[in-house]
Amino acid sequence: MGVCGERNLQCTLSSLLQRARSDGVRGKGMGSEGKIKVGGIMANTGLATVSILSLPDRPDVPGTVLHALGKRNINIEFVVHTLDLEGNGNIIFCIDQKNLESALEELEAVKSLIEAKGISYHPNVTVISVFGPHFRERPMISGLMFNALGTAGINVLAISTSISSCSCLIQADQVEDAMRALHETFEAPHQITKFAP
Repeated sequence: MGVCGERNLQCTLSSLLQRARSDGVRGKGMGSEGKIKVGGIMANTGLATVSILSLPDRPDVPGTVLHALGKRNINIEFVVHTLDLEGNGNIIFCIDQKNLESALEELEAVKSLIEAKGISYHPNVTVISVFGPHFRERPMISGLMFNALGTAGINVLAISTSISSCSCLIQADQVEDAMRALHETFEAPHQITKFAP
């Protein structure tokens, strides 16, 4: 963890930011204000998240769930699948708020088939994303993103990444604070906020 020691993650992230800024002086992705350049920051509002909890470790379960939702024309905008300490699966996904009732009905219909022990939901969440290019070559982006959100008091409900973006779920009432925190950290030429109709 460098000179800050293992006990101080905040100091480590600050050191990482300083190192990234130092690299930027040599032309490696720094903006005009000393911020890290990214392709943009996006917020997608009007979403609900559904969690299917304590699923058996069976290869057919994710396909069964996503296929059932697809048959109802429910688009999945964000999905994460994890295993807990007992080896049970948990699937968390985002959908348009207007599809929440239909999704819950469909999941109740397949709940016994997939042997889920519980289904929960948050009716009003937002997906916040910082996107590329070249995230593969810039490993500090996710650390800086979540350090900024944490410092601003934004609780992250789930995280999903790809080769060119880092996304997370937050409560919708925190979207303005989250966007402000990210714009203080990154230079983003594009800001896109998709509000629910």
